Amino acid sequence: MSELLDEGPFFHGTIADLRVGELLTAGRRSNYRPEIVMNHIYFTALVDGAGLAAEIAAELSRSEAPPRVYAVAPTGPFENDPNVTDKKFPGNPTRSYRSSAPLRIVDEITDWTRLTPEQLQIWRQRLTAILSSERGEILN
Repeated sequence: MSELLDEGPFFHGTIADLRVGELLTAGRRSNYRPEIVMNHIYFTALVDGAGLAAEIAAELSRSEAPPRVYAVAPTGPFENDPNVTDKKFPGNPTRSYRSSAPLRIVDEITDWTRLTPEQLQIWRQRLTAILSSERGEILN
């Protein structure tokens, strides 16, 4: 990308236990469609958006690992996430991005808003509906 899309800071939500300096890379299975190996690594400029992604990752993987949010730094160019921008939301109100270049872990963030059990149930229902519809297609 030739123009700066966002100055950040940027965040990534996951269940992985990572350390400062480690790299997050593309080539992992999608949290939403495990049969798809992702060509990009996804991140957001909204800490609670990353928290939501971490909660969903934990939910979908049925893992006992706690959801985690990391501050990250892109190591290469990035673009708006086409899975949410314009396709589902005009513009990029979620400030969501993706890159084929790695993201460097800068810090672990512990001050983010966790979902209540009721909110998590609502997200479970939304995900089931989205993943069973055409809207569940992932632009990889």
